[in-house]
Amino acid sequence: MRNYKEQETLYAEKSDNGKRFDAFVNESFDDLTRSYIQKLIEQGDIIIEGKEKAKSGNKLKGNEEILVRIPEDEVLDIEAEDIPIHKVYEDKDLIIINKEPDMVVHPAPGNYSGTLVNAIMHHVKDLSNINGIIRPGIVHRLDKNTSGLIVVAKNDSSHLKLSDMFKNKEISKTYICICKGVFFEKEGRIETLIGRNPKDRKTMAVVTKNGKKAISNYRVLDESGDFSLVEVNIETGRTHQIRVHMKSMNHPILGDEVYGKPSKICKRQMLHAYKLEFNHPITNEKMITFGDIPEDFKNVAKKTGLDINKINI
Repeated sequence: MRNYKEQETLYAEKSDNGKRFDAFVNESFDDLTRSYIQKLIEQGDIIIEGKEKAKSGNKLKGNEEILVRIPEDEVLDIEAEDIPIHKVYEDKDLIIINKEPDMVVHPAPGNYSGTLVNAIMHHVKDLSNINGIIRPGIVHRLDKNTSGLIVVAKNDSSHLKLSDMFKNKEISKTYICICKGVFFEKEGRIETLIGRNPKDRKTMAVVTKNGKKAISNYRVLDESGDFSLVEVNIETGRTHQIRVHMKSMNHPILGDEVYGKPSKICKRQMLHAYKLEFNHPITNEKMITFGDIPEDFKNVAKKTGLDINKINI
């Protein structure tokens, strides 16, 4: 029986009428190449429900349900690389790292070096094997251009427990971000469905159907001119959740080129995962860790007149 690491159902709509099957799927997965998608279609891993044998070049009618199944990673020789990492905490069961911006968390097809995993393999000799050779020890992720805290499991026992804790919302994750505009409501709770953007399938959006529940709690820490320093605690961990929720409130994160606009004063989205709070998966000890604010975040805060000292660290 073939094992899959990811499965997702896509829904073609009227606006997709006439699109090639492989091109439509490619729009939804920016980390997979067109040739790899064509290979998965040929192998029967990506199918059109109700169609016995679909081909990459088939034209869609705009009413299809498409099942995408991504096979487990092939056994590859992922090399350890001497890339500096900032360890915030480490014991025999886990390590917490403050990830730099502009770093991918784990290797993916076509990108097997320079990632956080390559760096971790150099600095940490024991990692859990649950996610295989591509993602050893990785329990959760951060976007490439989001900085901040990430937990890595050093053995299978802690990995399984941490995974359950994330699933059961037993790990509190708090972020800070610099947003455009001044918020009318200085704090609040955002509860929506988030799913693939039907107009651009490489992005996510607040949707009314075919999405997953996403909950973010925000609090404005400081304001200056047309900018706000915001703390966000997330109850769920959907793809691009905070970025999508801030956009939905017409307060996109500064520097977010996907959900906002490019900025002249920063090169990436000003989003940092600065606090993790949970009970240790093995000892049950209460843990609260903070990730130092990156220099680029501090510089942008200064340029926008926001007081970084109002972040509760």
